[in-house]
Amino acid sequence: MGRRSSHTPQELRELILDAAQDIIDQKGLAGLSAREVARIIGYSPGTIYNMFTNLDDVVLNVEGRVLDALDKRLSEAAGTGGGTDTRVVEIAHVYLAFTREKPRLWNLLFEHHLPAGTELPDWYQKKLEGLMAHVERALASHFPPGSEADRQRTAARVLWAGVHGITSLSTADKLSVVTTESAGRLIDDLVGTYLRGLRSPG
Repeated sequence: MGRRSSHTPQELRELILDAAQDIIDQKGLAGLSAREVARIIGYSPGTIYNMFTNLDDVVLNVEGRVLDALDKRLSEAAGTGGGTDTRVVEIAHVYLAFTREKPRLWNLLFEHHLPAGTELPDWYQKKLEGLMAHVERALASHFPPGSEADRQRTAARVLWAGVHGITSLSTADKLSVVTTESAGRLIDDLVGTYLRGLRSPG
């Protein structure tokens, strides 16, 4: 591709992220390189490093897009109404559906590792917290005012870890190794059992 007409810095950032996202969606993280991104957008590889610190920075920003897309889907699910059980189950099923639609982009969130000693940026942490907040709000009725906020946060993360395990096996086509039940049925059982446990005294 020939060199494109000039773009503003923000436009160029978006071009780079669009190209990187498409590459990952089609080939996975292993297929991503600065040279390939540069070829697609019609700029030199050096241009990428003028816009981003390094390739890890590019990948983190693509992950941010994935988190935003998931956040939007979960927000829509959380606003459908219904009781606590219905909302939590709906959120879990939306998550399962999301992982199946774009498996390589979803896997990116767990395949990509920053160099040792490098911390995730604050903006990334806030996006993760925003996702977990959907589950925390859906579970709120199980934790009346005055109860420990930490318990609600922990419950949301324990439940989500279980849902994530099911979706991971399903996306990797390994669920049949564990059970003949469908991922959707397992999620229903997991969420239902966990919520009943939260309602039980003691």
